Amino acid sequence: MITWALDFATAAVGLALVLCVWRLLRGPEATDRVLALDTLYVNVVALVVLLGIRQGSDLFFEAALLIALLGFAGTVALARYLSRGDIIE
Repeated sequence: MITWALDFATAAVGLALVLCVWRLLRGPEATDRVLALDTLYVNVVALVVLLGIRQGSDLFFEAALLIALLGFAGTVALARYLSRGDIIE
């Protein structure tokens, strides 16, 4: 049962990744693209966690944590750039 659930979750996250990439490429506004990129990071973290559960390795969870931290920093930097025009004051 857990194998089926992991397969279903991986397929669902994969579909979400494809939809996020589509919005990232076709977003009409820059804010739509930033939100798509942020959602893309979250989906990649979910996919890495699912792979960690499937493989039974703790290394995947550490990689998911690093991806989440970098994704958060990137989203904050892009949001500051769009709102103020620069990142560093």
